[in-house]
Amino acid sequence: MNPGINRRQLLQGIVGAGGAVAGGLVTSAVAEEHPAHPKAPPDAVAMLYDNTICTGCKACMPACNEANGLPSDTTLSGGLWDMPTDLNSKTKNIIKLYEEPQAPGFAFVKRQCMHCLDPACATGCPFGALKKSDWGAVTWNSSLCIGCRYCEVACPFDVPKFEWSKWNPKIVKCEFCYDRLKEDQQPACTAVCPTGAVIFGKRTDLLAKAKDRIAASPDKYFENRVYGEYEAGGTQVLYLSKVPFDKIGLPKLKSTSLGHYATKVTSVLYQWLSGPVLIAGVLGAVIKRNWNRHETERPKREKETGLRDQL
Repeated sequence: MNPGINRRQLLQGIVGAGGAVAGGLVTSAVAEEHPAHPKAPPDAVAMLYDNTICTGCKACMPACNEANGLPSDTTLSGGLWDMPTDLNSKTKNIIKLYEEPQAPGFAFVKRQCMHCLDPACATGCPFGALKKSDWGAVTWNSSLCIGCRYCEVACPFDVPKFEWSKWNPKIVKCEFCYDRLKEDQQPACTAVCPTGAVIFGKRTDLLAKAKDRIAASPDKYFENRVYGEYEAGGTQVLYLSKVPFDKIGLPKLKSTSLGHYATKVTSVLYQWLSGPVLIAGVLGAVIKRNWNRHETERPKREKETGLRDQL
């Protein structure tokens, strides 16, 4: 669906008798925009997180909150310090810990929006409130959001969160510090990392750097591969890990774009919806025609009967 469409335009399209035809054209256009294996934009930026370097200091978390104007989540600490347990309406970025249940060992993981090359959240959003912006950042537009939370359902990484406590709630997710990118600055989390566990740069450069690290120390990394190079069609947040990726909360996904899968579902919905929309359009035209005829004949009817319609 056109990411620039607003609610008024959508309603006008539904009321029109040509809505069914337009729906078919939109479906075709959307399908073309969601290839099974999308390519990254030429200027796509990325983050590379290496948990063999991360010390779990969590410096990135308050930096993220400050850059995004988010309050600290102090619920569990009784109001003393920032202590979120997962991504939520106050937390766009979090460091979590994985511990081996049997043998001694642990690994950290940094969680935030993955900025997929073909994001399922944007495909699932009926009004285009989520979209790929410059440099490939997935951003959210509050003026287009209706709070349907389809993005929460569509995202395989469980990233978008809803502000349940607000009367005018927002969808909260990492937006790659888009405002900082526009000012030629790197995201707040990568700017403050003291060990370089998460670094910022062009996606092509970071992929090459990750593969160089694997080649230099093949025994150090799990499966000697970069998570996010191909998963879900590719992401702009990349991971290197010393433990299996699913252990640190990264799902096992195929290389086909999730947006590509989603268009198959929406195309079926549009096809089934086109019939009722066309019928509604025809009924609306009939009602309007009858009403116009009623209004045209009213003076003659009043003259003949001496009565007036109570309208």
